[in-house]
Amino acid sequence: MKTLVCTKPFQFDYTIMEKPIAKDGETLLKIERIGICGTDLHAFEGTQPFFSYPRILGHELAATIIETNAKGFLPNEAVTIIPYFNCGNCIACRMEKENCCSNINVFGVHIDGGMREFVVVPDEALVKSEGLSFDELALVEPLAISAHGVRRADVKKNEFVLVVGAGPIGIGTMEFAKIAGGNVIAMDVNEGRLNFCKENLQIEHTINPVTEDAMEKLKQITNNDMPTVIIDASGNQKAINNAFQYLGHGGRFVLIGLQKGEIQFMHPEFHKRESTLMSSRNATREDFQHAITCIKKGLIHPLHYLTHRVQFDEVIEQFESWLKPQTGVIKAMITF
Repeated sequence: MKTLVCTKPFQFDYTIMEKPIAKDGETLLKIERIGICGTDLHAFEGTQPFFSYPRILGHELAATIIETNAKGFLPNEAVTIIPYFNCGNCIACRMEKENCCSNINVFGVHIDGGMREFVVVPDEALVKSEGLSFDELALVEPLAISAHGVRRADVKKNEFVLVVGAGPIGIGTMEFAKIAGGNVIAMDVNEGRLNFCKENLQIEHTINPVTEDAMEKLKQITNNDMPTVIIDASGNQKAINNAFQYLGHGGRFVLIGLQKGEIQFMHPEFHKRESTLMSSRNATREDFQHAITCIKKGLIHPLHYLTHRVQFDEVIEQFESWLKPQTGVIKAMITF
């Protein structure tokens, strides 16, 4: 089977591998779609912290079952997967927080992923399509990431929620924060993405900190209260460190975005607010189900995110261009 391997930063190679064989407790899948996310882009450019080479990328997938004995699933059924394979025994797993298992293997990050024609996954990773299209199924995982971050933030009705970063995860975060009743403010340095938020998500308030005084605008929007929830989806060290100053008293700062450096903030300023800082890693089956339900109800229209599509045979030609802001990529999709 044809396989695309990231052999080192900025290097992809196609290779031919044997078709995998499913063992007991595993399901053989034919890949139909692979969504490209920030993790894939960061891995390609060498800035993903949980990564080693060579690696087969790809964890946002839609697939057709070829062989399975998984209860409730049948051959030829469309599925997606929860790509965070957990040990089931560590302290996190025993606390039902499999998304941050201490021995986690993320498909396409710690272990080889989906950029190949066929893959084998554990039966327990399967998620039913519930009538979603392949394109929609491949977007469930990033939406679940966003849903998990919003759930961590415990967004309340009419709270001001500042989402930093208007990439696919940030856009999904804005959607779920709105569903939770929050008043969403989008912040990004890319005007095209801010315009996307206005036009497709009906986000009333947007801020570009490069061209505007972010602090003053936030004061105006929130009547000097400042946002009581900040969610970073940028994964940018400077953006994360800068955002601490925007947090309202009693507020929560949730980090979905991930970067390699150190977080820095002024302790007295953080302390006097009785601020809460937390990370949000991966997602749970509950978050996957919430994302699917919201798509089915028409509360989220993820196909609006798709800006670029490429055939599997053409990925090498196109992938590096998706790192460039001028290409206008929000979500790229690989079709098999």
